[in-house]
Amino acid sequence: MSISTSERKKRIRRRIRKVSSGTAERPRLSVFRSNSEIYVQIIDDTLGKTLVQASSRDKDLAQEKGTKSEIAKKVGKAIAEKCKEAGIDKVAFDRGGNLYHGRVKSLAEGAREAGLKF
Repeated sequence: MSISTSERKKRIRRRIRKVSSGTAERPRLSVFRSNSEIYVQIIDDTLGKTLVQASSRDKDLAQEKGTKSEIAKKVGKAIAEKCKEAGIDKVAFDRGGNLYHGRVKSLAEGAREAGLKF
């Protein structure tokens, strides 16, 4: 019997989180992808605080038109701009159990284009 996709995603998430941890010098960029939206946070795990966040539901991005991948790329650019304002230039990428494909890949490419280093 094979495992369900949600159980597979949980296993991958636990495996990633064993190794990936955010520090003050290199916080963790955490991605959550739902069926219709995408959310991203910059987290310092030593303090247990979210430093910066962006999502496709933010006021400036909610009015945007385009495909989900195009919107995810804009969210990536938005999080990179907010990181620059907060003085963050390097992050550890946590894809949250999602495959590095589609919207997650678009978000990462948008963040890299805007100057964020993984």
